[in-house]
Amino acid sequence: METFKLSENFINKYKRRKAPFGFNGLGELVYMRTYSRIKDNGKNEMWWETCQRVVEGTYSMQKNWIDHHQLGWNAWQAQRSAQEMYERIFYMKFLPPGRGLWAMGTKLTNEKGLYATLNNCAFVSTETIKDDIAKPFTFLMDASMLGVGVGFDVKGAGQITVKGPNKTRGLDLYIIPDTREGWIESVKLLIESYFLGIQELEFDYTQVRPAGEPIKGFGGITSGPEPLEESHNLIRKILNREVGNPISATAIVDIMNILGKCVVSGNVRRTAEIVFGEPDDEEYLDLKNYKVNPERETYGWTSNNSVYAKLGMDYGPVCERIAINGEPGFAWLENMKHYGRMGDLKNGHDIRAAGGNPCLEQTLESYELCCLVETFPNNHDNLEDYFKTLKYAYLYAKTVTLGKTHWPETNRVMLRNRRIGCSVSGIAQFISNKGLNELKDWLNGGYRAIKEYDKLYSEWFAVPRSIKTTSVKPSGTVSLLAGATPGVHHPESRFYIRRMRLSNHSPLIEPLKNAGYVIEPAFGSKKTTVVVEVPVDAGDGVRTAKDLTMWEQLSLAAFMQRYWADNQVSCTVTFDPKTEGDQLQFALDYFQYQLKGISFLPRFETGAYRQMPYEEITEDQYNEMCSKLQKLNFRKVEGNEAVVDKFCNTDHCEI
Repeated sequence: METFKLSENFINKYKRRKAPFGFNGLGELVYMRTYSRIKDNGKNEMWWETCQRVVEGTYSMQKNWIDHHQLGWNAWQAQRSAQEMYERIFYMKFLPPGRGLWAMGTKLTNEKGLYATLNNCAFVSTETIKDDIAKPFTFLMDASMLGVGVGFDVKGAGQITVKGPNKTRGLDLYIIPDTREGWIESVKLLIESYFLGIQELEFDYTQVRPAGEPIKGFGGITSGPEPLEESHNLIRKILNREVGNPISATAIVDIMNILGKCVVSGNVRRTAEIVFGEPDDEEYLDLKNYKVNPERETYGWTSNNSVYAKLGMDYGPVCERIAINGEPGFAWLENMKHYGRMGDLKNGHDIRAAGGNPCLEQTLESYELCCLVETFPNNHDNLEDYFKTLKYAYLYAKTVTLGKTHWPETNRVMLRNRRIGCSVSGIAQFISNKGLNELKDWLNGGYRAIKEYDKLYSEWFAVPRSIKTTSVKPSGTVSLLAGATPGVHHPESRFYIRRMRLSNHSPLIEPLKNAGYVIEPAFGSKKTTVVVEVPVDAGDGVRTAKDLTMWEQLSLAAFMQRYWADNQVSCTVTFDPKTEGDQLQFALDYFQYQLKGISFLPRFETGAYRQMPYEEITEDQYNEMCSKLQKLNFRKVEGNEAVVDKFCNTDHCEI
């Protein structure tokens, strides 16, 4: 791959500039822990270097596409454009997704061509399981191991009979290679033995590295063969119960959840799953009722369970379950298929849509991936400047669609749709600073600008225009870098302590101590982990989550779905089960025509426990903590093996 390089004179200007990390050092700490890669000299990247790697990786992808198709590369124009993108990332007017900050411009993309790692999320349907056999399961496992969150459905229930392995010919031995592909192949062979009735398998795990060894590509340490072996045994147990019968919805979800747990058990990887079922399927609705299904408690937590809601349905029975634990969520597939923004005319452009990603901000077809990029309107002084940012945010996401994956089915749908998701965060802060009416103008104007950019750059790349371009993601650690509230969500309080966990051996501990941050052993994991406390101010005038009613949260989600998102708005509505629980079904009656998806979370009063991730404090306490802090200096940090470890930032999404 021929690489693009930013001008050295340009980069030199940024080497000593202070990066505008948000939230009193929290943003910088998150960056160093999660996204700063180790360089060849053993030291960690600084922010200017990460920005350089990401921008050069982006424009290298563009250059190779243009050159490969002989479309005419203009080196001078590319340099000017890349410098503008660099500055807007450096000052956090927009940011690529976490996996983009981690993987773009690395050997994973430049040499191995694993462009799937640049995408946030995916969806796969089991409806074609009779033909696809094990493919939906292995696709989920493979994508999850690359850091992609995956949604799936249970439409394959009843579509294929579980025959069981043929035990009359002895055991077929498979020696599992010490690779991602080897793990996935083992699961494929196991499931096929049950679905197709072929020779029974025995696995040899001796080639898999033991636990504790470094993973050079993705970072972190190996988990050893134990999680995979446990998954094999659990899948056998589940499918043995199904032998002779059509596969059940429970078995489909069980296998997907077990594979998700296997990935999470890798110690450094995190994944997210969402499953969609029918609202009148009692078997499906009871999957997270561990009194009914106690054996699922060890892995059922790996997915958010949602239903394909039908317009005009009776929401009462499902809402009774929501009042207990917040599940299931709702996805209106009819709205997803037929509408872009809900304020625009019905169009049916996305008629092949089949589901969504784990946080439900993207409509997706089966085997489709999506790349999201996050913009921060509150970090702009005026609308004209925001329009410029949208150009480069859009361009980053569109560029990612140029990279092929190693899945033919995925390439086919992605090359056709070119779907992306330009998101907005810091909405609560923007409303408090500029008001809702100005937000409407920025969103409307911004959406029109993105559509024009899509027309212009799709012609330049000679690819189809994107079927959809905008969404509102729940955000995660990325918005912390920029000091922005996540997506449409409001902070729990204005002033609070944010606690983060670090390994006892993390090189970040020493500079944190030198700067005066409180660090103490993690309760329950004192031998391996410490907790650092960071005081945070969400901003003057920003309303907190407890100030908003359920109805106002739903109204804001509908507002964003009307004026911005032609994909979807990811929103988890918190509610008081005592005062608002009996209003849920009526709220859904009203908002089913304004939304494409929504989830709920009951807000319970709980007693404080030690080292809570978020702890509300007073302004005086905040000022006192800040007065003891000195300037952070991470410049000499070496050997921090960073990992992308959180993909979502809501209780409904996060694993």
